[in-house]
Formats: sequence, structure tokens, C-alpha cells
Amino acid sequence: MDVVFVEVLIVVFSFLAGAIPFGYIIGKIKGVDIRKYGSGNIGATNVSRVFGKKIGILVFFLDVLKGVIPVLLVKYTGLPLKFQFIAALMAVLGHCFSPFLRFKGGKGVATGIGAFFVLSPVTAAIAIVTFSVVFFTTRYVSLSSITAVAVYVLVFKYYVSSLPNEYIFVAIAGFVIIIKHYKNIIRLLKGEEKKYGTEKIS
Repeated sequence: MDVVFVEVLIVVFSFLAGAIPFGYIIGKIKGVDIRKYGSGNIGATNVSRVFGKKIGILVFFLDVLKGVIPVLLVKYTGLPLKFQFIAALMAVLGHCFSPFLRFKGGKGVATGIGAFFVLSPVTAAIAIVTFSVVFFTTRYVSLSSITAVAVYVLVFKYYVSSLPNEYIFVAIAGFVIIIKHYKNIIRLLKGEEKKYGTEKIS
């Protein structure tokens, strides 16, 4: 099979898989446009604010699977490792810029966790521990996510030193996820970011 065709197929499938807006879909099933409540984000954190933790966990799990499935499919086809990294990046981009929501979407954290856990479980575990420590210390989901992503990118660079060419896909995904938090970063700098559990839903 032609390599270019395979690459295009992986890009399209992974992007569309990542683009499925589960938070939005579940909100619609409940008769609510999640984008009009809480922070307006379609991710698990905002879903849990609006619908409760059980629904939030469900959305988180589904968003994680959007990253896991494309990478696993590529992995078990026996294709070169580079294709797994392409699938991971495209799944994250699909979540962040969903064509089903006019190229708007979530922040990519859960989908990134799923995709890059498959690629490097140890690095992902370190990032998850980092998230947990920062979250239970500060109660800021955004700060915890940003810190965990930054740690993943840095640890990956040195822990998986034998993959310098593939690292660019990790770096781009990390950059996009952090940039998608730009409003949170501004609020954090101004001291206006709300801690988890203290937000008022309007």
C-alpha cells in the first residue's frame, strides 16, 4: 500500500476520531448546549460542573478513548512508530478544532492523555502524578493541566531520547494544548481563575 495514502488515511481517521465532541453530544441528549454554561468548554471539567461528576467522568473516559483508539489501531497494524505519533497529534488537533463544531473544541488534555499514554506509559504516569499533586495543592484544573503537559513534553524529550524525530509531534501537541488554555493563563496571572468546586454555573 502506498505510504502517502496510508499517512493521509491515518491523518483523516485520527483527526475525525478526536473531533467527536462527546461533551457536546451528551449535553444535547440532556437538552443542554454545554457551550452556553459554565466555562463554555466541551471537556470533562466543565461537563462535571454542569451535570455532575459521574457524567464528567464518562466524558473524560470517552475523550481519553479518542486518543487511545487511533494510536492503538496504528500500533497493531505494524506500521513504523512515526505513524503512531502522527495519529496521536491528529487526535489531539481533532479534539481542539472539531469540524463538527465549526473547528472549535476542547483543550485536548484528556485526548492527549490517552494518545500519549499509549506511546509512553511511564512519561504519562509522571504527568498524571504531576497533575494530581498540583491539583490537590491548588485546586486549579487549568494550572494542573498546563503543568502536567509541560512535564510530559520535557520528560519525553529526555526519557525517550532515541526518538528525536518523533518528538516534534509531542512538542506540537503540548504547545497546542497549552495555547488552548490561554484564557485560563490570563485569569491565573490576574488572580481571577476559579478553583474547582467554587465556580457558579450560570
